Amino acid sequence: MPKREIAGIAELQTLTGQEVAVSDWLEIAQPRIDAFAEATNDHQWIHVDTERCKRESPFGTTIAHGFLTLSLISQFSYATVGFRENFAMSLNYGCNKVRFMSPVKCGSRIRARFALVELTQIEGGWQGRWQVTIEIEGQQKPACVAETLGRYYTSPPK
Repeated sequence: MPKREIAGIAELQTLTGQEVAVSDWLEIAQPRIDAFAEATNDHQWIHVDTERCKRESPFGTTIAHGFLTLSLISQFSYATVGFRENFAMSLNYGCNKVRFMSPVKCGSRIRARFALVELTQIEGGWQGRWQVTIEIEGQQKPACVAETLGRYYTSPPK
């Protein structure tokens, strides 16, 4: 999908309460899952032991770490939503709520839907509260639903 280019805060304000963008699909392959396991030292067999998963897992294959799925929100965001306004700085300010609704099986494709819940003024800029839904291709139930916060500073924060 093409990147949604937003002129700036004034345009973003008009998008409150709406779906703003949808990312392209991304395949979750075993090398990505293994790299995440290495980075986080989370080597639980349901993520990294393909043979054991074939035998014992109800999913029949490995599954992505929930936090791997969550961490991809940043990648999806940068690839999906852009601003023509030059901010002094923008940053991920965290999450209010996160739920992992369905496992992401190895080889699945996921994508993100971004809806702007609220935009509020803060010292030095603006804070957006987003509902991000990570979908799994071919499934009704999402992998993850998260309420994230992004900050867009018009002047450097103090």
